[in-house]
Amino acid sequence: MQVAEKFVSIDGEGPHAGELAAFIRFKGCNLDCDYCDTKWANRADCAANDETAEDLAAWVQSTGTHNVTLTGGEPLLQHGIDGLIARLIDDGCRVEVETNGSIDIAPFCADAAHRPVFTLDCKLSASGTACVIAMRPDNYRYLGSHDSVKFVCGSRADLEDAARIIAAYDLDRTCHVFLSPVFGKIQPADIVTFMEKRRLNGVRLQLQLHKIIWDPMTRGV
Repeated sequence: MQVAEKFVSIDGEGPHAGELAAFIRFKGCNLDCDYCDTKWANRADCAANDETAEDLAAWVQSTGTHNVTLTGGEPLLQHGIDGLIARLIDDGCRVEVETNGSIDIAPFCADAAHRPVFTLDCKLSASGTACVIAMRPDNYRYLGSHDSVKFVCGSRADLEDAARIIAAYDLDRTCHVFLSPVFGKIQPADIVTFMEKRRLNGVRLQLQLHKIIWDPMTRGV
């Protein structure tokens, strides 16, 4: 597996935001979101280390951290990622996979004993048309109470689309649902106002803690 970086920091997003986590960022992605803040990890010339599941599990153990976040890029593209997930879960870790919503997650849900927690993106117009087209709504049927769907919104139109999708698939009754602003494109207060007007109970505004604590371009945090 090609690893662009690994580090320990706080989880900046999701239901475990603020908790320590060991992050493993993989190289490469099949999408190219307009607002992506890790484009550097998606480039063909990105420096990366080839590491095995055993290598990565040993590193996680050395950190003493029980929460593990697999991110990218798109981690589900990595050959052998299922073996890594199983190894980390066997070691007693909570494994969260941040996936872009275009990859079928069904194969990773078949083995209940080694099923990770998913944070699934639902791409909206702020991502670009190609990203929206690539989404797999069938993935929503596999989500449960520990999983999350994240909508990154850059406009009122994105918020309207997010509300429609949440209602169509009952996401607010199935899993955690987060609305996140595209950094610098929409004000968080505007999202709160929208949530209030649409009475979006069970939906949360999400801000990226790591971009508040550190400079937004800082890596390894």
